[in-house]
Amino acid sequence: MQATLLSILGLALLGTLHAQDSIPVQTDFQQDKLTGRWYSIGLASNSNWFKEKKHLMKMCTTIISTTAEGNLEVTSTYPKGDECVTRNSLYIKTEQPGRFSYTSPRWGSKHNIHVVETNYEEYALVATQISKSTGSSTMVLLYSRTKELSPERLEMFTQFSREQGLTDDEILILPQTDKCMADAA
Repeated sequence: MQATLLSILGLALLGTLHAQDSIPVQTDFQQDKLTGRWYSIGLASNSNWFKEKKHLMKMCTTIISTTAEGNLEVTSTYPKGDECVTRNSLYIKTEQPGRFSYTSPRWGSKHNIHVVETNYEEYALVATQISKSTGSSTMVLLYSRTKELSPERLEMFTQFSREQGLTDDEILILPQTDKCMADAA
């Protein structure tokens, strides 16, 4: 019985590790080219907070900079009601270029972040596996250097999100807004 339980736990752990490894990372990732201003164009997630807040979400601005230690400082500014809210996150580099980790100080959730694909000048596709005590979820973000992207890039985001197991009602092309865009430093 104990051996069977250990086998099941081992397979579950192996499945979890395989799921994290199955998310690709940009080949020959160049971190310095990812820095600067980005607009969030698409967001997909199977998390409860996304399902609850999806109808309120709008495009936001994200500024990415590199710290002296080689980590990424990610500052996002987005509209929330009549205010502009700014969130700062520190993505810690891992041994694999293009992959980062982040622990939310607010929720304690652990984020395994993959820069899946980018051409640095137009778009970036980022996938995150999130784990916390209540379970795990997947989030996919599509960033653009401008407020619009081609239908082909939007379709690439939608298709990749589906490949991560997300359904069409968990995939959102964020509505454009001018609110809080100038507030992002």
